[in-house]
Amino acid sequence: MINTIASGAGPTGDLRLEGLNRRIAGRQILAGIDLAVAPGECLALLGPSGCGKSTILRLIAGLDRPDGGRILLAGRDITALAAGRRQVAMVFQSYALYPHLSVERNLSLGMELRGVPRQQQQQEADRVLSLLQLESFRSRRPSELSGGQRQRVALARALLRRPQVFLLDEPMSNLDAQLREELRPQLRAILCGGEAPVVYVTHDQQEAMGIADRIAVLQDGRLQQCGTPQELYTSPANVVVARFIGRPQINLLERGDGCLLGIRPEHLQAVEEGGVAVRVLSREWHGASQQLTVASPHGDLRWTTGGAQPINDQLRLGWQPQHEHRFDLATGLRCRSCTV
Repeated sequence: MINTIASGAGPTGDLRLEGLNRRIAGRQILAGIDLAVAPGECLALLGPSGCGKSTILRLIAGLDRPDGGRILLAGRDITALAAGRRQVAMVFQSYALYPHLSVERNLSLGMELRGVPRQQQQQEADRVLSLLQLESFRSRRPSELSGGQRQRVALARALLRRPQVFLLDEPMSNLDAQLREELRPQLRAILCGGEAPVVYVTHDQQEAMGIADRIAVLQDGRLQQCGTPQELYTSPANVVVARFIGRPQINLLERGDGCLLGIRPEHLQAVEEGGVAVRVLSREWHGASQQLTVASPHGDLRWTTGGAQPINDQLRLGWQPQHEHRFDLATGLRCRSCTV
């Protein structure tokens, strides 16, 4: 059983970003970002490459300075504070371990440089090695570890700082899909219930939904929506969020009343009457489910259905009204006034 980090974190409070702006070479990288992360909460910053999520992380860490706005930690303005004085721990997508040192020495070296007494170094190293189930690997070098084990060592090193904020930048992007799936619940168990706010950067929506308490979706340096995974899935604020959350991607059908009608592939169903006539173009069998692409009068649609269900090449598909998402065609914003 992996424990939480609650016993290891130092005195903490909430993290607040107020009106953060960042420009690089005349280009707007961030525009008016307002976010808050409660103590012990994990907030994922989710979006495509170039959306600004890693820039936010660097601003919190003190590696860059904003061109406007403030960063508050436990009510204290740290916007101009040097990085070394922020009590922030970062875990990068590259493990950044010393290849010639053992796991234990990778952990103790930082404490030694910070002047931690030798006996306390040993106690702290033992604590995080036990926490992350790495006791049997303490004498190994990074080259003798799997990718998942190396990532846990990097996380252990961050935990040793007893920070006020944890920052994780794509920590599992270098791992294969199976290993990411195995590590997600472990990482969630480690991060949950602690005292420090956690900011987790990823471009993988499945990873964000599996680990974070809330998700902030970004595009082009602007915050699109922030909420729980369920809120973003069931009530996307705009077309950007609707397209980014959910796999396969949501179907968008243009209406004649100024609306885009969104239907998720899993909410389509075969019907005897009504609906729309479709023709199957391709199928992918995934065991418990099938993913199909079908041609319709509204263009190609994505459809997810049971893996054992026999499917004719031509049929009709419908959906329940409660599963509809409607967006303004001009603005892309969610609307409720459009008629079906």
